[in-house]
Amino acid sequence: MLTSTIAFALVPKNVPAAETVDIEAFDASGKSLGVSRATKVVKTDAEWRAQLSPLAYDVTRHEGTERAFTGPYWDAHEDGLFRCVCCDTALFDSKTKYDSGTGWPSFFAPVSKINVVESADDSFGMRRVAVSCKRCDAHLGHVFTDGPKPTGLRYCMNGVALRFVARGQA
Repeated sequence: MLTSTIAFALVPKNVPAAETVDIEAFDASGKSLGVSRATKVVKTDAEWRAQLSPLAYDVTRHEGTERAFTGPYWDAHEDGLFRCVCCDTALFDSKTKYDSGTGWPSFFAPVSKINVVESADDSFGMRRVAVSCKRCDAHLGHVFTDGPKPTGLRYCMNGVALRFVARGQA
């Protein structure tokens, strides 16, 4: 009895349980593996800085942006999935990518609406809709209503917030 009391006393008090979110997983071919609960990815500022390039850190953790026509993937045409550079969550499929002429990777839909969060962004004196990764809160870019059919949406993403994985690769 004494050992269980001592063990119980060593458990920290007021430690919040890890937050979970619903995420739709995709295999290497882009096929949905279904929706499941995943632990939200939370790291310290120092951990994010160690993991990311300075520009990816600024974009994903501080809602920065890369200059047009300078980031990766704006002119990429390979077949595959675009994953979050911070937590590897599948975000976009190359089948929905198109050339918007803006200099950023543009998509007419996310691979799963479950994996992204859209929120109001009133910075720079205008109203926009910011897009972030649901699992780690990484800022990805913005969505606009001037895209092509079938959605009419343009998910204008920062390439440094994404990691491309060719279809069929791990």
